[in-house]
Amino acid sequence: MGIGSHLTTVRIIGPSMEPALRNGDCWVARLGGRVSVGDVVLAVHPLRPDLQIVKRVMRAEGSGWWVEGDNPDSSDDSRSFGPVDTVLGRLVFRYSPVVRHHH
Repeated sequence: MGIGSHLTTVRIIGPSMEPALRNGDCWVARLGGRVSVGDVVLAVHPLRPDLQIVKRVMRAEGSGWWVEGDNPDSSDDSRSFGPVDTVLGRLVFRYSPVVRHHH
């Protein structure tokens, strides 16, 4: 297996992770591997298995992870659905937009 098999791309939709991750940002995520508190991860929504979410790991919770958005006013996260059991990987770098313009 080549290195490409362990990476995927993620497009941020919505404001739940602002200001660190903004709507429309494109990131590369490394699948598998270790997850630590503070990591921004790609996870499976526990109530909607067809939906992948991007959140920050706050703590281990039972057999899963307590995850929250950086923008609590607009984030559907563990505060409403509890811990997530399935973390697919962690976001490692933003590739688009390459430069952000400050408003």
